[in-house]
Amino acid sequence: MTDGNRAAERRQLRQDLRTGRRALSAAERLAAADALANHLLALPFAPPSGYVAGYWAMDGEIALHAWQMRLPRECVYCLPVLCDDQLLRFAPWRPGDSLVSNRHGIPEPDLSASALLEAASLSLVIVPLVGFDEHGHRLGMGGGWYDRSFAFRRERSAPPYLVGAAFTLQQMPPLAAEAWDVRLDAVCTESRCFDFTSA
Repeated sequence: MTDGNRAAERRQLRQDLRTGRRALSAAERLAAADALANHLLALPFAPPSGYVAGYWAMDGEIALHAWQMRLPRECVYCLPVLCDDQLLRFAPWRPGDSLVSNRHGIPEPDLSASALLEAASLSLVIVPLVGFDEHGHRLGMGGGWYDRSFAFRRERSAPPYLVGAAFTLQQMPPLAAEAWDVRLDAVCTESRCFDFTSA
């Protein structure tokens, strides 16, 4: 398959998977978010303390609010911030703290650059995705933010642990990995977890 054909195939996959998750009802979403939280909290490497990052659910993504509210007290919840160097940094955030919209319309904490955390300082990161396979490969939105920001994980072990969060319907057949892809340590859905750390 040529690079152009693979790119076109991935674009179509993204469109189909995003349509599928947007079609879920509100009741299905709430139940899935609660079940997802149970799986995330039960991960064998779930940290009892430190900085952990989630994301602001958009475009039908599975929500993390149930997980955030049930984190151990010693964990500090963070949200990603898009920076001018094309890397993500992370900012502590609690409900009620100020937010601003980034260039894609996604809410980010309203903090100065000096208050942001580098990706390597996190213990656990819950990563949004469009699709995933049973080998820990992730199909994202195509912007490469997470792959660039966590490229160091291709050369060293966790932490931070990288865990994909998705609805079960986002599982897909094996994905061909790209050279820049950063493999996930686990993927959790509302129905199960795939833990790749013991593989």
